[in-house]
Amino acid sequence: MRIWPIGAGPIRAGLVRAGLLAVSMALLAPADAFAWGATGHRIGGALAEPLLKPKARAEIAKVIGTETLAEASTWADDMRSSPEPFWQSAASPWHFVTVPPGKTYAEVGAPPEGDAVTALAQFAKTLKDPAAPLADKQRALRFAVHIIGDLHQPLHVGNGADRGGNDVAVTLFGQQTNLHAVWDSGMIDRRQLSYTEYAAFLSRRLTRENVKAWSTADPTVWIAESAAARDGLYPPAGQTALGWRYLFDTRELMDQRLAQSGVRLAAWFNALYR
Repeated sequence: MRIWPIGAGPIRAGLVRAGLLAVSMALLAPADAFAWGATGHRIGGALAEPLLKPKARAEIAKVIGTETLAEASTWADDMRSSPEPFWQSAASPWHFVTVPPGKTYAEVGAPPEGDAVTALAQFAKTLKDPAAPLADKQRALRFAVHIIGDLHQPLHVGNGADRGGNDVAVTLFGQQTNLHAVWDSGMIDRRQLSYTEYAAFLSRRLTRENVKAWSTADPTVWIAESAAARDGLYPPAGQTALGWRYLFDTRELMDQRLAQSGVRLAAWFNALYR
């Protein structure tokens, strides 16, 4: 994957509105099929806000009012503890896809229980359905925001062998964790930035050329990118202690995927609400 160029991009307006919410430091807590932690998801939401076209912004406001995309982005993970059958069974597979090495998503397709792609398509239909209840549209919108972030975390395009890196035990700066958790939040939290600070840093590098090149609403493109990056994230066999060198080698990729998640989030809503 080509890493994005650093530039003094002008796409910064609107980030201040995202708020100054504090970010909890659940550092390196093991994850099971979670994508970006709260910080990563909120970064994507904050970057997307100023890239929304007026119609998309207005339609989103009809559904969630003054709630920002950054706020909405973590809702699908927040609801995982709900005892409702929907959250305990139906919704679980919608946070990821599985694409074995050498395959494409088109070749593999979705399992019978569905996945992130099928869920995103269904949520799009709900959001466009004038007869859909507001509560259904709110769930669809919030979950869609989350899924788009999920698919930009490379280990959420699993290889089918290790639960997206959850079964790969490593240490990060001496703390026991797993590779999935390192990418969810370990490296992001190591930066010790709030989501608004991190989004502002990325925004200053985000050029109009980046936005134009990355503005695709097709999830199969995002999936192909994650799959291409995924295998390179695994440390060499026998090397389980990750530290500064691993962060150095992967930081640009992580920043690019976070930035792309924001651009694609805006692109998806702009395409939905033409």
